Amino acid sequence: MQHFIVIGNPIAHSKSPDLHHTFADSVGLDISYRRQLCPDDKDSFHAVVEAFFNGGGVGANVTLPFKEIAFELCSQTGSLSEYATTAKAVNTLALRDGKLFGDNTDGRGLVADLLDEGVTLQGAHIAIIGAGGATRGAILPLIEQGARLTIFNRTLARAEALKADFEEFGSIDINELHTLKSGDFYADVIINATSATTTGQTLELSDGVRAGFAYDMMYGKPSEFLAHFDRQGVRCCDGYGMLIQQAKLAFELWTGKRIDLDKVDWDKYINNKINS
Repeated sequence: MQHFIVIGNPIAHSKSPDLHHTFADSVGLDISYRRQLCPDDKDSFHAVVEAFFNGGGVGANVTLPFKEIAFELCSQTGSLSEYATTAKAVNTLALRDGKLFGDNTDGRGLVADLLDEGVTLQGAHIAIIGAGGATRGAILPLIEQGARLTIFNRTLARAEALKADFEEFGSIDINELHTLKSGDFYADVIINATSATTTGQTLELSDGVRAGFAYDMMYGKPSEFLAHFDRQGVRCCDGYGMLIQQAKLAFELWTGKRIDLDKVDWDKYINNKINS
């Protein structure tokens, strides 16, 4: 049996165990995947990771608030994928040649979900609201798909820092978030990468802000962001598919098994969620 964990604080809400057990069932693997609550400090995280992999663990997912700490740990003691390097955050840990390897599957999970929804990314103008870690993880995968990006943020300096960090990969336009409160703006795809949906905050968008497709990276709660575009008749999607796609990439990295989402028993997954 192969052993996996997801490390976070809090962690009881995580759907990762159900997802990965369902993936494993679809390819005939016997695995154990559990939630690991970790005290919110660097030393505790390092101790959990060391104990897990020294004990024969195969792979670990990392969620809030440890993604940046995991990035730092892999930078100092192991290696990083290009996606983790540019995101400056790690959500997937594995061993390579006996050393920690950190990857970030979030942005590629977003891209996979957008493509699965039939969204054309090549040549598309994509607006992203927010300049935090979620946006940082999404930039390189979107640029690789040939998208043109505009980032809106309350603090322009933070968006400018992102632009500078990704100059070698492609040009990014930036703007202040308040410009979306008045006037007209159109993007082929507009993405909410802020935590406004989960914190109950409201993103004030003028009626002139329109899009061909609207996507909120958050899921599980009503989204005023998506409601704005739904009222316009715009096709909308939350981030639940991104959750599945990023988990799929992590599972494939760890096991070498390709997951066909069309062959996954989603009824079993839903039952697992209800019973967990």
